[in-house]
Amino acid sequence: MSKVSNKTKIATALIGALALAGSNLVIADPLSDAQKADAKIHAEAATSQKKVDKYFDQAQDMLFEYGSVADERESLKSYNDYVAGLVADQEATMKSIQDDINGVDALRQGVVPLMFKMVDALEQFVALDLPFNTEVRVERVENLKNLLNSAEVTLAEKYRLILDAYSIEREYGFSSNVKQGQLQLDGKEVLVDFFNLGRVALYAMSLDQKSAWMYNDETKGWDQLEASSLRELTKGIRMARKQGAPDLFSLPIPAAEAAQ
Repeated sequence: MSKVSNKTKIATALIGALALAGSNLVIADPLSDAQKADAKIHAEAATSQKKVDKYFDQAQDMLFEYGSVADERESLKSYNDYVAGLVADQEATMKSIQDDINGVDALRQGVVPLMFKMVDALEQFVALDLPFNTEVRVERVENLKNLLNSAEVTLAEKYRLILDAYSIEREYGFSSNVKQGQLQLDGKEVLVDFFNLGRVALYAMSLDQKSAWMYNDETKGWDQLEASSLRELTKGIRMARKQGAPDLFSLPIPAAEAAQ
């Protein structure tokens, strides 16, 4: 009875152990599946996170690039505005220059006739003035007349030379000059010193200082001076030649013409 019972207990224990073991195997399979599923979820989550990080980095790069492009656009816009301002200023300058050129053409049309009139007036003035330094003055006028018809000289240079000639003629009126030359008297030539006292009077004195004459603008001839004027005229000639100290001298002068 006891042997049977022991075997029975052992058998029962084995069956219980097998049953327990079988029960553990049944429980272990769902847990393993859950762990695998969880691991898969984590793996997929990690993969997704990597994608999110990648897209985020790409978005940051694109945002930075957009900012750079926007800054460059603003810079280019500012530069374009600056260049547009320069172009507008250059166009205004070009227009101003063109206006000046057009003005120069109009000025040239008015200046050319004026220069011819100035030379003609100068020629008449020399012809009507006291006959001192005549050859030089007439030659100067002739040179100006030839110059006006020359294509090799600029308009500005022509005008400058005309003004120079006027300036020289003006200086004659404020200075005393002496020049040696031949004086025609009664069909004879006498070597004399011509002395012009500005444009007030013109005198001639023989080189031996014994005879002297004053030009008469009305008769276009020469009136002989009295002997009392010889010394004064000599003094004036010496002063004009810078051979004597400045001093006062007295000479007869032509009477002033009555105003018309």
